[in-house]
Amino acid sequence: MKIAIILGTRPEIIKMSPIIRELDKRGLDYFILHTGQHYDYEMDGKLFKDLELARPKYNLKTGSSEYRKQIGLMIRKIYQLLKKESPDYVIVQGDTNTVLAGALAANKLGIKICHHEAGLRSHDLTMLEETNRIITDHISDLLFAPTEDAMKNLVDENLGGKDKTFLTGNTIVDALFDNAELARKKGKMLKELKIKKGGYILVTAHRAENVDDSKRLGGILEGLKLIGSHLKIPVIFPMHPRTANSVKKFGLKIPFGVRVIKPLGYLDFLQLESSAKLIITDSGGLQEEACILKIPCVTVRDNTERPETIMAGVNVLAGTDPERIFDCCRSILKKKKKWSNPYGDGRAGKRIIDIFISRHEKIT
Repeated sequence: MKIAIILGTRPEIIKMSPIIRELDKRGLDYFILHTGQHYDYEMDGKLFKDLELARPKYNLKTGSSEYRKQIGLMIRKIYQLLKKESPDYVIVQGDTNTVLAGALAANKLGIKICHHEAGLRSHDLTMLEETNRIITDHISDLLFAPTEDAMKNLVDENLGGKDKTFLTGNTIVDALFDNAELARKKGKMLKELKIKKGGYILVTAHRAENVDDSKRLGGILEGLKLIGSHLKIPVIFPMHPRTANSVKKFGLKIPFGVRVIKPLGYLDFLQLESSAKLIITDSGGLQEEACILKIPCVTVRDNTERPETIMAGVNVLAGTDPERIFDCCRSILKKKKKWSNPYGDGRAGKRIIDIFISRHEKIT
């Protein structure tokens, strides 16, 4: 059995790390193909070092470009390498352009596709990520659903079945359990930024529908201005390169009280995340991590494919209206923390590889 791990972004590397470690532990044959969708050192190269993972065998260095061009370039390059390596399985994770391109290339070659984090739905087809995950689910051979809600979505789309669809939990829990203590020991950002646990708000924004739209990005920044002036809490904003470019392009101003810093390595960011008073984000992964870490979260989007975080009470959708962002922050900070983790027990990586081995033995 030979396995190709296809990834391309920081969240994929983090969520694939428990699977990679499980493959290493069992001495299974695999290789990592990195599309280079995230190409900043802190969001790519340093992450492999921080997580003590072997560097990818291939890095396509596709970088950032228009959706259709990036997908086309990735498919062509991935197809060539998969044809050369001839793996039995391809594993993809999530809903990025890398995921769709990897799945389509494997499908064309008749290689079995396994999708971790299958079944997530925002029910908003204007989101490119929604298209990516739906197509990937429908052409995959094994679907690993992280939650009961994701399983229900797959069943509703006639993708259920005991030999195809499995409830495994999410490997983000495995990754957090593995690395939270390491981040506390090695992380240096609280000291460097001269901030204290529970004494600041952490912000991220990177999604195309937000940062490529001057009105929506401006609304987020104006919301941060209201938060800084009324809540009197420091706001720390590790800014994604794409976001920084858009701020400059649109002539927007960083509000007083918002401290923009460069993108961080995983362990430094995890320390900031786990010690924050509140997280404001448009990231799907951070919604999950906030829920697991029990940190209040305000999501600057109009919908989410992580409804479990809303139901748990740890997350609220604010959109990008400044007043709404401020009101959501103020109200969620007043809530009592009585939240449960819907994403599993931290053994998802083991379950996924157990399923791989079991299915492969049945086929062969």
